[in-house]
Amino acid sequence: MTISTSNLVAAPTRPDSNCQLCVRLADFRAQARKLHPDWFNSPVESFGDPNARLLIVGLAPGMQGANRTGRPFTGDYAGDLLYATLLEYGFASGVYQARPDDGMTLVDSRISNAVRCVPPQNKPLPAEINTCRQFLSATIAAMPKVRAIVLLGRIAHESTLKALGVRLAAAPFVHGAVHSIGKYKLYDSYHCSRYNTNTGVLTTDMFRKVFATVRKDLG
Repeated sequence: MTISTSNLVAAPTRPDSNCQLCVRLADFRAQARKLHPDWFNSPVESFGDPNARLLIVGLAPGMQGANRTGRPFTGDYAGDLLYATLLEYGFASGVYQARPDDGMTLVDSRISNAVRCVPPQNKPLPAEINTCRQFLSATIAAMPKVRAIVLLGRIAHESTLKALGVRLAAAPFVHGAVHSIGKYKLYDSYHCSRYNTNTGVLTTDMFRKVFATVRKDLG
């Protein structure tokens, strides 16, 4: 499948630390700063090497996770499962201790989010997803070697397709699906949230199989 790269142009890959593009998110972030002045409470930058072949796209920072620590998927259950899996399949090294100074590094991988600011109830609005897509597009454009993109959840899936200029109907979201989009392979997974694992929507084995496939494909 061919893709349009019109959106994948050189541009800032992260919002300003006091980004005001989404009023609701900016107000929510300001409230969090008052309640927890020692937390990160800013748009969260991507983590990992821009020259990596693997990009992982999540939904948005969690209040107790990346919004607190400043590193994607760090400090909440989703991160526990994600980083354990990355370590298992050689996409990370070190020891994950749920804090940004734990010394853990990513190997040939990078982690980003469809929305960079923490949203109320972990639910960004469609307009907020659309507004923040410019940073996702720029992130992909700034990764010259990326070939595999793991999409954690439907919102990450759909926003990435739109960033690539691909119709949603051309690559429907299905857990475990692999879509070939130009030079990229997109790997769908349910989000590794505590809710999904507690309800059995996603099991550890289901999640591991996604990354096992990526590992096999990248070599």
